[in-house]
Order: sequence, then structure tokens, then C-alpha cells
Amino acid sequence: MEKTDFERTAMRVSFVSIAINIILSVFKLVAGIAAHSAAMISDAVHSASDVFSTIVVIIGIKISSKASDKNHPYGHERLECVAAIVLSTILAVTGLGIGYTAVTKMASGNFDALVVPGMLALVAAIFSIAMKEGMYWYTWLNAKRIDSSALMADAWHHRSDALSSVGALVGIGGAMLGYPILDTVASFVICFFIEKAAYDIFRDAVDKMVDKACDDEMEDALKKCALSQEGVLGVDLLRTRVFGNKIYVDIEISADANESLKEAHSIAEKVHESIEENFTKVKHIMVHVNPIE
Repeated sequence: MEKTDFERTAMRVSFVSIAINIILSVFKLVAGIAAHSAAMISDAVHSASDVFSTIVVIIGIKISSKASDKNHPYGHERLECVAAIVLSTILAVTGLGIGYTAVTKMASGNFDALVVPGMLALVAAIFSIAMKEGMYWYTWLNAKRIDSSALMADAWHHRSDALSSVGALVGIGGAMLGYPILDTVASFVICFFIEKAAYDIFRDAVDKMVDKACDDEMEDALKKCALSQEGVLGVDLLRTRVFGNKIYVDIEISADANESLKEAHSIAEKVHESIEENFTKVKHIMVHVNPIE
């Protein structure tokens, strides 16, 4: 995939995400204040944090898409993972803040003083669920298409917001039915949704930062591709590592010891070209030929 296409898609999705989140956060904040809903105000804060996290995604993708240079001969792909880690940290801090506020209110024990939320808060929750779930699928599909970990992290941020709005909906509805404490409980539950999303984003980014190997399915496919080339008698060793959204491959193949150096080099080139052609995520491959009698 062309880097320009990668950047263009990521930027388009990110700016749509920012626009939607600004509209939602303002609407939910106004609805939360007007309808006296702590859960909706918490949900508005969550949506506002999405704006800042998407800005982090934009910066990360811009930097990671830079071409290789003297100081970074292998490229800048891992900086997208750094953006995802920063995003997960922002998300985790946001969730803890919401959880702390909810616990403080519940610990006070003054439940009778809690105000029952109005209908506007309920409408805002339903609207938020629909919008954020739609944004999750829009961002997720584009993240899969261009294989962007930062954009995928942003997609899960949308999903966590949709889930938190479900919690807000339950809390607000319960409060309107005569259980005001449920609005505050919903804010506490929202905290767990946010922390789970933050953990998943962080774990995925770290895996891509520490040279984690590809899954067995990918490695089996790479071996079959190498073995299908004429002159390859076997695959002696295969090492893979995920580098940002790309894959690096080291492979040792067996060839007839009676082949000339030129012929052995030709076999290695065929393996190299075939893997790069069939696996677009492979950025670099090193092929070593072992002679076999």
C-alpha cells in the first residue's frame, strides 16, 4: 500500500472522528448539566478525551509515515505504537478520574440529595450509543484496511465510549424509575469499560514494540510460499518480528550443494521476491541458503 494512501485514509478518519467527538461532547455536557446527570457529564468527559487521543493518533501516524533516513534506516513505524501507548495512558487516566468521582459520591452516603436526571440525558445517551458505535465500525474497518495500530486503538476508544453510554443509559433510566444512586453507579461502571479499553490498546502496542513474532498461521503461509519456489529443498529456520504495522522476516532455506553460487543466489532471489509480492506487510526479508548433499 502506498504511504500516501495510508496517510490519506488515516487523516480522513481522524478528522471525521474529531468532528463527531466535539459535537457529541458538547451535546452530552449540555444535556448532563441541564438534566442533572452525573453519568452523562462523565460520558461527555470521555468523549472530550477522544478528541485529544485522536490528535495523538494524527501526530503518531504523520511521524511513523516518514521515509527512512540516516538515523532511522529501518523507518519510523514504531512511532505509531508510541502514539497508541500515549493514547492508552490518556484513556486510563480519564477512566480513573471518572471512577474516583463516582466512588467519592457513593462514599458520602447522601443518596437522598441526588437529583433525578431529566429526559434530555436519556435522549443524549441513546444518541451517543448510535453515533459512537457507528464511528467504531467506520474507524475499525479503515484501520484493518490500512493496518494501523494507532487507528485501531482509536476505534476501540469509540467502542469504549459507546459502552460507557450504555452504562449511562442504564443509570439514567434507573434513576428516573426511582433509584437516583444508579446514575452515580453507572459512572463507576463506565470507569471499568474505559480501563479495559486502555489495557487492550497498551498491550497490543507493546507487543508491536518488542519484536513479537507473527502468529503460526502467518509463519506457515511464509514457509509454504518459500517451499513452492523451484530449487528450495526445505526451510531450516524462520524468524519473524512485527515492527509497527510491518513484518521483518529472516529465513534459511536448503538448496542442492552442487548448485553454483549464481544458481543459489537466483533461488534466494525467487524466495525473496515471492514473499514480498504475496505478503504486502513484509517490509524486509533476509534469505540465507544452506547447502544440502
